Amino acid sequence: MTNDVVRWLAARGIELPDTAALIEAGIALAIVFAALAAGWFAGRKLGPVLASFWHKNVGGHAEGLGPRMCDITRHGVAAILLAILAAAWPWQPLAALGIGFAEGAAVALVLVAFLRGLGIPRWATWTLALLAFVAILSNAIGGFNVIESTLERVGFNIGERRFSLLSLLTVLVILVVLFAGVRLANRIVNHWIERTQGFDATQRLLFQKLAGIAVLVVAFFIGIDLLDVDLTAFAVFSGALGLAVGFGLQKTVGNLIAGIILLMDRSIKPGDVIVVGESFGWVNKIGVRAVSIITRDGKEHLIPNENLMTEEVENWSYSDKNVRVRIPVGVSYNSDLKLAQELMLRAATESTRVLKNPKPNVWLAAFGDSSVEHEILAWINDPEGGVGNVKSDVLNRLWLLFKEHGIEIPFPQRDVHVKEWPRERGSD
Repeated sequence: MTNDVVRWLAARGIELPDTAALIEAGIALAIVFAALAAGWFAGRKLGPVLASFWHKNVGGHAEGLGPRMCDITRHGVAAILLAILAAAWPWQPLAALGIGFAEGAAVALVLVAFLRGLGIPRWATWTLALLAFVAILSNAIGGFNVIESTLERVGFNIGERRFSLLSLLTVLVILVVLFAGVRLANRIVNHWIERTQGFDATQRLLFQKLAGIAVLVVAFFIGIDLLDVDLTAFAVFSGALGLAVGFGLQKTVGNLIAGIILLMDRSIKPGDVIVVGESFGWVNKIGVRAVSIITRDGKEHLIPNENLMTEEVENWSYSDKNVRVRIPVGVSYNSDLKLAQELMLRAATESTRVLKNPKPNVWLAAFGDSSVEHEILAWINDPEGGVGNVKSDVLNRLWLLFKEHGIEIPFPQRDVHVKEWPRERGSD
């Protein structure tokens, strides 16, 4: 019966592997399992060490890659061992199929873990992983050239340039790889700049921005070289870009240059408390296009960099973070002014955020219509915490002190004097 099945399959061009091929496939399968086990062991033992090393040298910029370092190590070691196994012996098709399938899957899983750790979109990650799996599997069974030639035939020519499905996939792979490389390089360079001694926060931010631009420029030229693009084709493009900058991108380029100038002259730094128009808050981040300001209400205002260069800006933290708060207070003309002023000074001194040096002061400002006007002058050194809450705290303390000592806080009053009531019509 078995011989009949074999003859029936042979008549239809289907040949079953012989005993030697099956034995070789079994050996290859055992070695594949051994490679996967070695990868699993490396992931458990070596993965945490690499994760710790990565966090230490790349720090907070590696939130995505750090937790995935064990998976990257596990699948990476397995992929390397399987690649060595595939190249070490001229395997027959059945054994090569199993090794190629395992190697392709390991490489695909490494790419998924690595690219997702860098924040690459899911669709791009899985597309690149699928392409890598197909390429490795087809190469293992000798069908890579067939797939490559088939993809090359699907396309069209424009002049001397050939646009095919293969070139489209090549461009996609190069763009994803370059994007991942730029993100990885930016994280490493940013962490290195943050750890450099001798730079303040503004200088670090400036060098990080310049380093990011340099990485993009390098990636651009590497991509041009990999895609074999003729640079003379950019002659017309550069002219069009100049017109676009002159018209449509004028504001964008202006904001970029203004942001670099702000970082260079250090007139505005992250953490400064500034007032621009009606926006009051502390600077959270100086970006390429705009400065992020967080107000006391928790709202984040994005102010274009150009506005900070052309408009009047109050920087409460430019040279000194000490800020003087003025608190107006009025007391009755019948009050003991000396006692009232002592109580004002006491309320300001007892407030937790008011500085002892410079010490608070009380000025008599004016004799008003219904009260004697004073100003409490108090200094704080944390304006990012707000000013209104300091005024509220001092006035609350002062209210209790005035009530305790009988100091009257007047309110506007008007006296109406009637000289004569009008007589009713018809009365004598």
